[in-house]
Amino acid sequence: MKNKQLTIVARILAKEEKRDLVKAELIKLIAVTQAEEGCIDYDLHQDNEDPNLFLFYENWENRELWQEHMNKAHLADYMKATEGAVAEFSLNEMTLVGQ
Repeated sequence: MKNKQLTIVARILAKEEKRDLVKAELIKLIAVTQAEEGCIDYDLHQDNEDPNLFLFYENWENRELWQEHMNKAHLADYMKATEGAVAEFSLNEMTLVGQ
């Protein structure tokens, strides 16, 4: 799996009173992450039924380059800015099947 493409699905549930803050901070991550080495897609979605729910759908050339992304300063800045504003967070590392 070393050089296999990696898909990340990150689910972020903002506290209702902090939704606008979380959304603004998530949006800040898009352009800088899309410019990173290995980033194929980095798409942010907001749920149509629950506006507090956000989902990043990401594709990376491989896990190693995604790991580098996870150690970038802009992610640390996001974590600091949204401390206490996120009710739930989950992240799944996934691999495409059936192709």
